[in-house]
Amino acid sequence: MNTLKADYQVEELAHALEVTSSGFYAHQHKPEGARRQQDQKLLKRIQPIFKESRSTYGSPRIHAALKRQGEPCSKNRVARLMRQNHLRARQKRRFVPRTTQSDHDLPIAPNWLAKVPTPDRPNRVWVVDITYIATAEGWTYLAVVLDACSRKVVGWSMASSLETFLVTEALARAQKERLPQPGLLHHSDRGVQYASSAYRALLADYQITPSMSRAANPYDNALAESFMATLKTECFDKPPNTHGEAKLMIFDYLETFYNSKRLHSALGYQSPVEFENQFS
Repeated sequence: MNTLKADYQVEELAHALEVTSSGFYAHQHKPEGARRQQDQKLLKRIQPIFKESRSTYGSPRIHAALKRQGEPCSKNRVARLMRQNHLRARQKRRFVPRTTQSDHDLPIAPNWLAKVPTPDRPNRVWVVDITYIATAEGWTYLAVVLDACSRKVVGWSMASSLETFLVTEALARAQKERLPQPGLLHHSDRGVQYASSAYRALLADYQITPSMSRAANPYDNALAESFMATLKTECFDKPPNTHGEAKLMIFDYLETFYNSKRLHSALGYQSPVEFENQFS
């Protein structure tokens, strides 16, 4: 640190460390033992947050959680303590766009999502997707309905096959839970489940406007697909043994952690439930 002082103004170093100049001077003149004690005190605040996050929070989210608790500290200090104590968050898999099997003759809705502004309130735009989960019994499938504003999972369903019931059940749960106003925009890929007559009829019954991604352009539904990548990283540290175990793990992740507790950077480090409370 003293080496850096030779090249930078104290004010610049204080700004980089997110402390005041007076705080920087105090830190420099503090005995080494006192600094270690403060590090240990802060570490004891970091460790339970990391554990409660299911080992999913990196230093930015840990720092945000500490800030919410009224604990003043810098991001760099949090990152250093986590690194020194081997508190490493699970690494999210890089989002790799995938294409959906859309070789069918069913009707395809226009991509209305590309023509509307980013929603500024919940229940304006829902995005949906299906993902595959490997178990010792074979594949199981998860369908989700995600609010594009709050990132809250408002409906979900699981099944051991890709029948249309998988997606209609997720949508029905979302409708029952949210009761949105007519005209809500629903965006999906061009998969046969979302293009099916049963699903289109359900959308019409709920007065929901369908929107679909362009052909071979998975980035159009990147929000939903990125969520699925997050879920697979944070929910499963190893493949579940059975379909039932997979369902219990998904329920626990979505209903007791993701919606109500997980801090989301796009929401100003609030959980989806907390973010939505401001619209109540």
